[in-house]
Amino acid sequence: MPPFLFPPMPPVALPVLGQDLAIPLRRVFCVGRNYADHAREMGADPGRQPPVFFTKPVDAVVPGDGDRPYPPATDDLHPEVELVVVLGDAAETAGRDLDPDAALSLVAGYAVGLDMTRRDLQAHAKRAGEPWDMAKGFDQSALVGPVTLATALPGRDGPPHRGTITLTVNGAARQAGDLADMIWPLADILAHLSRLVTLRPGDLVFTGTPAGVGPVRPGDTLRAEAEGLAPLTLRITPRSP
Repeated sequence: MPPFLFPPMPPVALPVLGQDLAIPLRRVFCVGRNYADHAREMGADPGRQPPVFFTKPVDAVVPGDGDRPYPPATDDLHPEVELVVVLGDAAETAGRDLDPDAALSLVAGYAVGLDMTRRDLQAHAKRAGEPWDMAKGFDQSALVGPVTLATALPGRDGPPHRGTITLTVNGAARQAGDLADMIWPLADILAHLSRLVTLRPGDLVFTGTPAGVGPVRPGDTLRAEAEGLAPLTLRITPRSP
C-alpha cells in the first residue's frame, strides 16, 4: 500500500467498565420503532413488522459522561435512551445468516446509550420522503456509557431480556420502559441484521427506545439508565459558535 496522503483518523473506542481495556468500534446500527408505545407516539403502526435499521457514522459515537454541545441546524433536539449492544469476536461462528442463538454468541457487552435526534429535520425528511441521515447521523449523535462485558453481568445466564430503562431530564422522569417491552428482542434483532450485512467485532447496535421522547435545551442535565449497567450522565451546553 502506498503512503497515505494524510494521517488516518484514530480509532473510536469505548471503555470497558472496571478494566483497563477499550473496544474499538467498526459500525453503528440502530433499530427504529422497537417499542410499541414509542411507535404509536411517532405515528407508526406497532405491529410486529420486520425490524427497521438505520446507521450512524462511527465517529458520531462519544463515550462517557460530560458536556455535550447543542448541535447546529435544529431547534428540536430529542434524546432517546436505548440498550446498546457491542459485538465481539466469536471464532466458532460467522456473522452472516445467523439464527438467534448463534447471533447472541457474538455479543461482547452492553451499555446504555442516547440516540440523539434532530426531530425537526427528521419530520421534514419523513414528509418529503427523504433520507434521515442528517437527522440521525450528525456529530456527537451517539452517546454511550461504559461497556459492561457480557461475562460480568451479575446473576445472568444470558442477555438482559428484561429490566428498567429510563431517562431523566433535570431529575424529572422523561422516558421509562422495560427491556421486556421490545417488539423484537435482542437475539432476533441480531439475527435479522445478519441477513442484511455481515456482523463483525466492533459493531454497535442501538436496540430502540421506549415512549416519552421530547426536546432538551442547553443547560439541561440528562441521566440515562438501564438496569444492571453503568449510567450515563451529561449536560447539554450551548451551541458552538
